[in-house]
Amino acid sequence: MNPHVPVLAVYFDGQELMADHRLARQSVEALMRILPSKHTQGWSHEVHVLITVYRLAHSLSYSVVSRAFHVPKSTVCRLVQSGVEKIAALRQEVIRLPTAGDLDEVGQAFARLANSPVFSRCVGSIDGCHVRIKAVCDGKGLFINTYVGFPGSVHDTRVLKSNRIYREALYPPPGYFIVGDGGYPCTETPVAIITPYREPLQGRVQSRFNHHHAKARCTIERAFGMLKTRWRSLFFKALEVDHTFVPSVITACAVLHNICLTAGDILEPVEDVGDIGVDPPRPVRGVRSGHGQRDRLAGRLSAPLVHPVELEDHDYL
Repeated sequence: MNPHVPVLAVYFDGQELMADHRLARQSVEALMRILPSKHTQGWSHEVHVLITVYRLAHSLSYSVVSRAFHVPKSTVCRLVQSGVEKIAALRQEVIRLPTAGDLDEVGQAFARLANSPVFSRCVGSIDGCHVRIKAVCDGKGLFINTYVGFPGSVHDTRVLKSNRIYREALYPPPGYFIVGDGGYPCTETPVAIITPYREPLQGRVQSRFNHHHAKARCTIERAFGMLKTRWRSLFFKALEVDHTFVPSVITACAVLHNICLTAGDILEPVEDVGDIGVDPPRPVRGVRSGHGQRDRLAGRLSAPLVHPVELEDHDYL
């Protein structure tokens, strides 16, 4: 290792790392603390992490990364492959569902987003994006569940039905719900997913509900926006890796997203990169419709005690 190589000197001299690695120093240091430091194939733990993140940040060829770090190309390939797998393996530790004790705090975050206490039982926002990844996030934009691997031609409903969180009714707990866009079915069981009313809307009650629902749902679109802004070299062109390695790369980026937010390293989206459009939901057998629950929420949202003033943008909290 040559610590005087410019890209390494930036790290060892204590300089900021955002330009080279798309992560602030506190995020890189947090990653190094939680990643296993053994089995780095003879290279230091720091170099292993820096080469891996540099490759993710810029999606450069192994030859270019090799020249940047003065490390043999074959070694860069091995380090990146193992580094991505190690980061992706942190998924269970970094991307996890809230505990029962966290649900009230998560619900309050969504109530603030929606500007209505009616959404205090909302504990997640679900959506998908290209590169196709099914994810649920909390009110702060942290991913609490991800599901990666289906091609982009697969409908949201099919991806949802394949996810353990849906098949095994893992989340949300009874009495809570998550919000999704119109591409999802509105269901009460096996999990409660509340979607907006479809056009044409029937009056102000439905219109008002959709307005606040969109405010609560925006956190997942912002999360995807931050993810793609940070790793835009990966997500705005074809991934030049073997197709079997793609899920690990995407999962690793989602893990890094959570590490960054936890470390206070927030990179706001520079444009709307989270929304992929909405296809009509497909019928799902063996589920209970959530239309009644949605109607009850909409009714509470428009009740006089909840809305003493008929203003769409009034802060009701």
